[in-house]
Amino acid sequence: MHSEEFEVRTGGQESVVDLTDQVGRFLRGAGATNGLLHAWVPHATAGLVVIETGAGSDGDLLRALRSLLPADDRWGHRHGSPGHGRDHVLPALLAPSMSVPVLGGRPAWGTWQSLCLVDTNVDNPVRKVRLSFLAG
Repeated sequence: MHSEEFEVRTGGQESVVDLTDQVGRFLRGAGATNGLLHAWVPHATAGLVVIETGAGSDGDLLRALRSLLPADDRWGHRHGSPGHGRDHVLPALLAPSMSVPVLGGRPAWGTWQSLCLVDTNVDNPVRKVRLSFLAG
């Protein structure tokens, strides 16, 4: 198994961050051929998704999350910025881990799919992502 951790700077704003380039570099550095890519975010307020980016879907996702998880005072978890409790609910909807098959050294996702970090926590502008490759 090959594994690495890297930082993602979200700038303290709600973000969908495309990790596709980092995934490619990681797989090349791991000498990946066939196996399984596993991604993990060690945070209680972030998640991972496979989604199309650049055509508005990333913004649509953030708008949907704002609708489902409003940043208001309804949340029992109350430290941090107003509505921060919703950030702690996010990983129940968007898992903190993701596994993707790797074939011929490349993730086997569809044409428009990208692996993205989703972070609605404006109190934490730096995130960590761990990628691991398990050879098949």
